[in-house]
Parts: sequence; structure tokens; C-alpha cells
Amino acid sequence: MSDALYVRFQGTARSPRGHFPGVFALANGLARAGRLSDEEHRFWRAGNDWFDANFANPSEIDPSVYDPELNPGAVAWFKTSALELIARVDGYLKILALHDVACERIESSNPGKIIYEDPHQVVVTPWARDGAGQVE
Repeated sequence: MSDALYVRFQGTARSPRGHFPGVFALANGLARAGRLSDEEHRFWRAGNDWFDANFANPSEIDPSVYDPELNPGAVAWFKTSALELIARVDGYLKILALHDVACERIESSNPGKIIYEDPHQVVVTPWARDGAGQVE
């Protein structure tokens, strides 16, 4: 077990916005494109409904949290203590794998400047990096 405080599941290719989309954005993209089987769609819909009912949506609490001008590159991370929520990501990961959508788990103790926090998650803007990839 690592000492990381946060975990994120994200794609391995940058989006047009320049960040790596999270697991939910990737699954939602497959659903919007009509690429899910009936069984996958049922899982996705039930999973999203469960998360909506049990998990705060930061953009509903603070509509500016993902504003690209105010908070460039803002992304959500689970707190590693949110075990029930993290465990429910597995089904999404299986769907992504079945559709050859690469997704990786990353962990960090300091993923960026926290701009939103609740008991289960944070939204951060990544730390600035210099041309050599070092945090400034």
C-alpha cells in the first residue's frame, strides 16, 4: 500500500482540453456514442445513478470548479479513504477494457492545488511544471 492520499482513474491520451479524461468521462463518451451493449448500458446507467445519488458532483456545488479559464486543467481525485466509491469503479474499468479504451490508475499525495473538497474527493488544478517537467 502506498502513502498516497488520492487516487485517480484516467485515460492515457489527452483530451482536446489538454487533460487526461477521467474514468466517468471515458465511459460516458462510449455511452453517448452508442457503443455499449445492452448489458453494459444497464451497468453504466445504474452506476451513474448510484454515484449521482451517493456522491457530490463538484460542478453542482460550485459551477466554476471546472471552468477552464478560472481553473485550467481541473480534475477530480478520489480520496484513498473512499473505499466503497473506488471499488465501484471496477465495472467501469472492465467496460473500458472491453472497448480498448486505455485507462490507468494513478496515485498521489499532492496532485495539485485543491479547489474543491468533500469527504470523498478533491478537485485540483495541477501544479505548474517547467520545460524539464519539474514542479515550479
